[in-house]
Amino acid sequence: MSGVQPTDRPAHLMWRKSSSSSMGNCVEVAADSGDVLLRDSKDPAGPWMRYTAAEWEAFLWGAKHGDFDNLP
Repeated sequence: MSGVQPTDRPAHLMWRKSSSSSMGNCVEVAADSGDVLLRDSKDPAGPWMRYTAAEWEAFLWGAKHGDFDNLP
């Protein structure tokens, strides 16, 4: 995972937001060369994170199986 600054952004990215998004408290994702990019939908010009496909799959698995249900 690495942070990416706005000047490093490819122009071809197609950002997607969940259809269940509400009140602007969302993240958006995009695919780039097999990686998954994640940004705050309220700050599209701000920094975003890059995850490998394996990192993203591990996160999704954990989210679907309750690994984050008891965070403080």
